[in-house]
Amino acid sequence: MKKRALGVTFLSATTGMRLVRGLVTLLALAAAACAPLPQLPPRAGVPAEARPSPNFDERRPNFVILHHTSDDNAEQALTTLTDPVRKVSSHYLIARDGRIYYLVDELARAWHAGESYWGGNRDLNSASIGVELDNNGEEPFAEAQIEALIALLADLKARYGIPTANFIGHGDVAPGRKVDPSRWFPWQRLAGLGFGLWCEPPYPPAPPDLDSATLLAAFGYDVSDFHAAAAAFKRHFVPHDALQEMTEQDRASLQCLVSRRQE
Repeated sequence: MKKRALGVTFLSATTGMRLVRGLVTLLALAAAACAPLPQLPPRAGVPAEARPSPNFDERRPNFVILHHTSDDNAEQALTTLTDPVRKVSSHYLIARDGRIYYLVDELARAWHAGESYWGGNRDLNSASIGVELDNNGEEPFAEAQIEALIALLADLKARYGIPTANFIGHGDVAPGRKVDPSRWFPWQRLAGLGFGLWCEPPYPPAPPDLDSATLLAAFGYDVSDFHAAAAAFKRHFVPHDALQEMTEQDRASLQCLVSRRQE
């Protein structure tokens, strides 16, 4: 009963937020269509003539990036995420007990990914929604928290049409710099629900002429630091494997994932 009640409460709150956001967006667009454009400086010495057009809309997120906070409780995380001096934020924070905090408008650019790269995109902050999970990185994620996350992701995917392959981790887009969410995160479970990709063995072997770096890059990773990219892949897809090097099993799994990303 608790699980069902939690879902109903969240969906109701989400619907309310959606209506408010929609109204605010419509009002902003109407005002913007009537308002004069700001005066621009000359570009390369050539003045620009302003001709306002009403034909535009808000930018839409195409990725969701998942994080863990590294804090011991949600209040500590909220202090960090709302501190103007720290200059870090996310769109949502989900506490261990499943409470969802809405921190930054979904259509605004939160500062959660930092220096990042995925599949040619070098500014994930501008293309994504960031979701922080209240977790210190050394513990399993609480069930209430994961259930709330699943409800939130389902809502985001439905409203923005976010591709299944575009639910990824901070460590995936910033290998060598970030490791969140940790090896405890249930990527396989979420992929089964349509939030991220996953392949189950047995896998067909990867072509021998495709090395691991090529496969990692084809999937989306920045391979300028190959070992960091390989470690990020293994943390996401083979989290309990202590081996640091890419095995033939890893390469076969990665080839499967690349094929699914291209579907």
